[in-house]
Amino acid sequence: MRQSLMGLQRRLRLSALWLWARRPSRRAVLIALGLLPPLAAIVVLASPVPDFTSVKAVSSGSEAVLLARDGQVLQHLRLDRRARVLAWVPLDRVSPAMREAVRLAEDEHFRYHPGVDPLAILSAAFDNLKRERPRGASTITMQLADLLSGRAARPSAGHGFFGKLDQIRRALALELHWSKDQILEAYLNRVGFRGDLVGIGAASYGLLAKGPEGLGEADSAVLAALIRSPGASRAKVARRACAVLRAGGRGLSCDEASLVAMAMPRRPHPMPGVDDAPHLARLLLKKPGEALRSTLDADLQRFAATALRNRLAELDERHVEDGAVIVLDNRSGEVLAWVGSSGELSGAAAVDGVQALRQPGSTLKPFLYGLAIEQGWLTAASLLDDSPLALTTPSGLYIPQDYDRHFRGAVSVRSALGSSLNVPAVRTLTLVGLDRFLQQLHRFGLATLDKEAEFYGYGLALGGAEVRLIDLANAYRTLANGGEFSVAHLRPGEAPGARRRAISPQAAFIVGDILADPAARALTFGLASPLSTRTWAAVKTGTSKGMRDNWAIGFTDRYTVGVWVGNFSGEPMWDVSGVTGAAPIWRDLIEHLHQREASRTPQAPVGVQRRSVSFAPEVEAVREEWFLAPKGATERVGPAVVQRLAEARPQLIAPPDSAILAPDPDIPQRAQAVLLQANGSGCLWLDGRAIAPCGKLKTLIPLPLPGSHRLELRAKGSGELLDTHQFTVRALSAPRRPGA
Repeated sequence: MRQSLMGLQRRLRLSALWLWARRPSRRAVLIALGLLPPLAAIVVLASPVPDFTSVKAVSSGSEAVLLARDGQVLQHLRLDRRARVLAWVPLDRVSPAMREAVRLAEDEHFRYHPGVDPLAILSAAFDNLKRERPRGASTITMQLADLLSGRAARPSAGHGFFGKLDQIRRALALELHWSKDQILEAYLNRVGFRGDLVGIGAASYGLLAKGPEGLGEADSAVLAALIRSPGASRAKVARRACAVLRAGGRGLSCDEASLVAMAMPRRPHPMPGVDDAPHLARLLLKKPGEALRSTLDADLQRFAATALRNRLAELDERHVEDGAVIVLDNRSGEVLAWVGSSGELSGAAAVDGVQALRQPGSTLKPFLYGLAIEQGWLTAASLLDDSPLALTTPSGLYIPQDYDRHFRGAVSVRSALGSSLNVPAVRTLTLVGLDRFLQQLHRFGLATLDKEAEFYGYGLALGGAEVRLIDLANAYRTLANGGEFSVAHLRPGEAPGARRRAISPQAAFIVGDILADPAARALTFGLASPLSTRTWAAVKTGTSKGMRDNWAIGFTDRYTVGVWVGNFSGEPMWDVSGVTGAAPIWRDLIEHLHQREASRTPQAPVGVQRRSVSFAPEVEAVREEWFLAPKGATERVGPAVVQRLAEARPQLIAPPDSAILAPDPDIPQRAQAVLLQANGSGCLWLDGRAIAPCGKLKTLIPLPLPGSHRLELRAKGSGELLDTHQFTVRALSAPRRPGA
């Protein structure tokens, strides 16, 4: 009976619906209502949805990464200043407490709804009837849909009626293609938290100084409270975090959450990351999210940085705070280590000392002597005069001095280069010529020397110019490679570029042999110094004027190592030379590089001969020496050579010929003097009269009257004129009266 009544009622309802729908317009409404669900399903199914794997792959952080040759991370470098985003954090690396807090704060029914929460929509609609500021009902999936589409980054896009429908469509489509864990993982990596911190990685490290896997309940509640209102005050964040904890039945943790919220820093904490090659990273990394592999050796890079810092710490009381190191592979030209500064020891740690322009001191001398040997003007056994020298230049007198202020008389090229004597180098430059020497330096890749030769003057022999450590080290690598130049490079597999001949293999070999000879260094450095290594190595130090820079550059059969020590501020160091500042670092690196395999002594190339050399008089001991072989010579050992010292011709030294002497207006004229000096033997005459006893070849006299003067050196007894110099004394300008 009951079933019959129910059937009757159903038939009556259908009849009533049929009678209501007899009008065409009403039939159209019914048809539309019937078609709406399948049409909506078709729209959702047809909506394009990005693949989770592709979203994860293209989600580049704000940082780029520099990798070593073996893939080890050397440096994280932030390049995107709009947002701070770290590497993608997998969901299993986010603490369960954080996952739960986000669900409670943003989408309580996340695990159960299909992307849209009808209960939340009804609740929000009811609440908004009584609220001045409307409350949203967007689920985590809906928010992620906006984040993926970019709508969340465009506040002007708004969420009107059709915008909300579009958001719902994309959310439903996401739920059809992604799992709940994938949606939550992407959301945690894309959502903003506070300031420019985007993603759970940046937020946890930047605000709480801990990783996502270490977030506790209070930490998680605070971060979850920030999602809805990233700019809220700390007190408001604390209240919202407490509400999240209560929703999860953890109200007892409210006090702890308040402490966490109030302790959030005004500026984010430093982000985690590796900081082993900051200067090279800034040079190479250009695009956020990229991971660029370099030629650097990770272990060597760290060792070089440590060696530099350790040595500078030892020199702390000598006003030294900066330094730089570079290591090159001789064969490939790959850069194996690039340390741009001393890091925390430096007052200008961001400056890259590998690329900074500094004065090279005596490190240019090998290229000068190499040119003279190659052209046949000198040999390694040629004798040079290490005695006082004054040269007239357009800017005044140039009077070079040796480092220890002593002169050694006749010395061989080997001793002059090995012991870094200044006067013989300047004499060699006068022999070679400024233009030829500058062209030689250009052939070795020192392109920063871009002025005319006259601009540098004779001081170029002693490093009176500015070069970069990378260029200078590569020039020494050219010597190591037998005089063949190629550009150093920083990326694996990169072509070294065109090779060119900078100097002959024979001259390069002889220069390298001198730089590796401890006996050649003995005059200045002794036999035991930081330049002495257990393995074969050629090395040269340099100290610039005023001790503002010192260097140690050298090579073995496989590596070239360059070290610079000084102050980026340009302030001088206190009694620190190349052998005490840079050389110990250079030696530590050489020993480290060859701790397993010793450097092999280079084989002499065709075109050089070994000869026995003796000196008359015996200014240096008898030894075996390398010479360029005569054309057509086939024997490796040539005849013995006797190097005779020509008797020095007596000559005037100071003032130089054609010198112009200008009195100092701030010093009384009667207190001003001029040095008259000659070498050899004889008598000094000034303006036709003797001014000192014969044999006294160095005397200080009162400054002569303004005008032209003639200084003569005459032979004792005969009075024969041996040498003559003309010089001019300018008139003393009258001092300007105040107000004149």
